[in-house]
Parts: sequence; structure tokens; C-alpha cells
Amino acid sequence: MADHQEASVTLPSDPAEVATARRFVAEALGRWGLDGDGDTADSIRLMVSELATNAVQHTFGQSPTFTVELRLDREEVLRIGVTDSHPRFPRRLPAAVQQDNGRGMVIIRVLAAEAGGRLSVTPTAEGGKTVWITLPWTAAAVPAC
Repeated sequence: MADHQEASVTLPSDPAEVATARRFVAEALGRWGLDGDGDTADSIRLMVSELATNAVQHTFGQSPTFTVELRLDREEVLRIGVTDSHPRFPRRLPAAVQQDNGRGMVIIRVLAAEAGGRLSVTPTAEGGKTVWITLPWTAAAVPAC
């Protein structure tokens, strides 16, 4: 495998496109050697689903598209980014006992940390943001989440 692999897709900000983002990531990572049936693949799909859902739901119609980007460097580090054009960074919402939403970023942080990774947010030059998940990677033995 090359020292650097990249894949990206830009999708309309529509709830139906969350599944498309999840499939895109699963297919790309499968080409790069990740077992699609393992716990790690399940965790990555869940994290991507949460990030894509946030990009659709919490941009208040101000981001007509969102982009999912994958970067695999030297078979050591996997970076997954979801970019939208809304300037507001994600924030933790107070979790009420009966609340049906607002836990996505907590879920992502926990899953990333369990895999030895981290979550970060960077502004884009266009005024939006990218939410990144950075995880250790070895195609033969990705840490189980």
C-alpha cells in the first residue's frame, strides 16, 4: 500500500445521505484492508453516521452540502473528517434524562478514545468547520472499539 491514501465525497445535506456517507467510508476502508464485519468497522460507521447527521441537522439549512474525507498515512494513522459550511462548532448539549438527541459528540469522543484516538475540530478557510476523528491504524490489527 502507498504511504498515503485519500478518498472523499461531497453529498447534499439531506438526512438520506447519511447512509451514503456510511457506505462510502465502509467501502473505502475495505479497499484499504479493514475487515468490514469487525467491531472497529462498526464503531467507525457509527462515528461517521453521527458526524454526518450533525452536518445535516445542526447547520440549520446553511450548509447545502457536507464532505466526508478519509486520509490514511503510512498505514499508521487514519483521519476521518466531516466538513460543512456552517461556522458554529459542535458543542456538548446538556443531557436530559428524557432527551432523544444531543449525545452524538459524546458517543464519538468515547468511541474514538476507546480506540486510542481523538476528536478535534478545525475551521475551514471558507468559514465552516471540519470535525476530525484521528485513529491509530494497522490493517491487520486495528484496535477494537
